[in-house]
Amino acid sequence: MSTRENTGLALGLLGVIIFSLTLPMTRIVVQEMHPLLNGLGRALVAAIPAAALLLWRREKWPTWQQVKGLSLVALGVILGFPVLSAWAMQSVPASHGALVNGLQPLCVVVYAAWLSHERPSTAFWAWAALGSALVVAYAMIMGAGHIQAGDLLMLAAIAVGGLGYAEGGRLAREMGGWQVICWALVLSSPLLLGPVVYLALQHEGAISPRAWWAFGYVSLFSQFIGFFAWYAGLALGGISRVSQVQLLQIFFTIALSALFFGEQVAPITWVFAGGVILTVVLGRKARVHPAPVKV
Repeated sequence: MSTRENTGLALGLLGVIIFSLTLPMTRIVVQEMHPLLNGLGRALVAAIPAAALLLWRREKWPTWQQVKGLSLVALGVILGFPVLSAWAMQSVPASHGALVNGLQPLCVVVYAAWLSHERPSTAFWAWAALGSALVVAYAMIMGAGHIQAGDLLMLAAIAVGGLGYAEGGRLAREMGGWQVICWALVLSSPLLLGPVVYLALQHEGAISPRAWWAFGYVSLFSQFIGFFAWYAGLALGGISRVSQVQLLQIFFTIALSALFFGEQVAPITWVFAGGVILTVVLGRKARVHPAPVKV
């Protein structure tokens, strides 16, 4: 594996570690704040440092073609995933949501094959599918043999979030990783302002410092800083290959949820987490053919 791919994997892993606290922190926020206010509000807050950074660096405006791609990024990681996952966290534990979220890497590979024309080998598809199958099996067991409402919301979040990841990784090759998330936040902020102000005015009661700290994390780290490393990693290491690192997010989220938030984790969780980690390690050795060069 080349140095470029190794660097991409390392950056992707850094992004995953930052994202691993997103669901636990979201669960704290939605106990006191409407899911829509959390999902849209965190993006509006993140748009402030994003705009400041773009102005400071005097970045040129994206082309119309790039704006269309940034619209897909915004739909996935600014609107869809934050709002849907916040609703899901009202009814499922963060550790359970994280396991269902393990399906997202497979979703990203599908989008990468469609949007970026990457061609993963049969072995790569097999390991990716096995990792996802383990996640689904765990969700079914912990859900008492049936899909819960929160799981369905997480599946919807994964579908749109995967699109935002894959398209953001493709654009990062042209624009740079941090530029993609900054422009997506800034361009979507006019659409967010009205709903966020309305929802904020409708909110009743005080919000605790704990919830504000959690909201600060999902705004500045989950919605902003984490994407610097994540999109740069996808661009350097390849969308399909680096996306599989996100399966490790399961392990990080479960461990941190148990350590910091006292969530009870069944012993079987560690068995499934170990199996998922094994699929990531073995899948890393499988070939992924880059997009064919256009003549």
